Amino acid sequence: MTARTRPAETFELPADPVEFSRECQRRGWSDGLPLIPPTAERVAAMVTASGREPLELIGVLSPRQGMATVEAIAANAVMAGCEPRQFSVLLAAVQAVADPRFNHDGINATTHPCGIFVLASGPKAREAGIHGGTGCFGPGFQANVSIGRALRLVMLNIAGASPGVGDRATQATPAKLAFCATEREDASPWPPFHTTRGFAAGDSCVTVWACEGPHNIQEHGSNTAEGILLTIAGAMGQAGSNNILAGGEPVLCLGPEHAATIASGGYSREDIQQYVFEHARYPVDRLSPEFLEMVRDRMQGGEGEREIDGTIGIIERPEELHVIVAGGVGKHSCWMPTFGGMTRPVTVAIR
Repeated sequence: MTARTRPAETFELPADPVEFSRECQRRGWSDGLPLIPPTAERVAAMVTASGREPLELIGVLSPRQGMATVEAIAANAVMAGCEPRQFSVLLAAVQAVADPRFNHDGINATTHPCGIFVLASGPKAREAGIHGGTGCFGPGFQANVSIGRALRLVMLNIAGASPGVGDRATQATPAKLAFCATEREDASPWPPFHTTRGFAAGDSCVTVWACEGPHNIQEHGSNTAEGILLTIAGAMGQAGSNNILAGGEPVLCLGPEHAATIASGGYSREDIQQYVFEHARYPVDRLSPEFLEMVRDRMQGGEGEREIDGTIGIIERPEELHVIVAGGVGKHSCWMPTFGGMTRPVTVAIR
C-alpha cells in the first residue's frame, strides 16, 4: 500500500501495571481489562518475530482512517497479552478486516451487535497455540483470548471504534472482547475449512466474519443425520436475525459428535449447505407486514434472488453457509448470525 506512514507516537506512562491500565482507561485506549505496558523493547520483539518492517502498512481502518502499521498493531498485541509466535495470525486478521469486502467501516457504524470472529487454521494456527477443542469460544485459552482481544484493541485504538462514538452498537456483545478459535481438523470428517476458500489443505489461513456470538444448538435426542440437521435448520431459521432480513454468509459450527453422526449419514459439507438452504426458513405469516416490506425493499435494492413465497431463508445460495467443526465432548453445535449481506467473510494466508 502506498499511504504514508510514520512511527507510532511514544508516551511516558506509569510503569506500574495497575496505574498504566488506569491511565489507558482514562485516555480511552482500553477495553476495560488490565493491560500490559507496550514498552519499546516488547513492541520491537513483536515486530522482529513477524519478520516485517515496522512501518509496513497492513490497512487503513475506519472510522478514524487509522494507519494500521506493523508497529502500531504490535503495540496493541503487547497490551492484549499476545506472544510473538501469535503475531502473524493477528497481522493476517487485520489484513482481512481491512479488505473492502468485509466492510469494517459499516460494521463499526452499525447498531447491530457484531463482533469479529477470527478462525485460524493450518499449521501456523497450531504453532500459535490456538485452541479449537472443549470450550474454544470461552475463557482459559491464552492464544484465543489474546489474539481476539488484540484485534479489538486495534479497532479501538487504530480504527477509532470506541463504544458510542465510532462503534454504534446498541447493546454490543461479549464477542467484541475476544472471539478467536481454530477448527478441529483432527475431528472433522471433511477437509479443512480453508480449502473451501481456494487454499490447499496444508496452507495456514485466517478467515474473519462480522457476526454475533455463538447461538447454542443442543441436540441430544436424535441419533441420525437427518434428525440433527432438522434441529439445526429449525434453530437457524429464526426471526430477528440480519440473515433473515438481508441474507449474508452465516457460520455453522458443528461439535465433533454432531459432525460425526451427520457424516456417517453420508452428508458432505456441501450436502449440509444444501439442507440448511432448503430448510432453515421462517414462515412469513409469523412476521409483520412492515417487516416483510423492509425485506422486499432490501431485495429490490440488491442482487439476490431470495424467495419469500411462504417462507424466508437465511441465505440466498447454499455456498453462502460456512460449515466448520470445533469444540469437545457433548452433543452441542452453534451458529453465528452475521451482519447480513452488508459484509462478506474474508480469508487471507498467514505469512
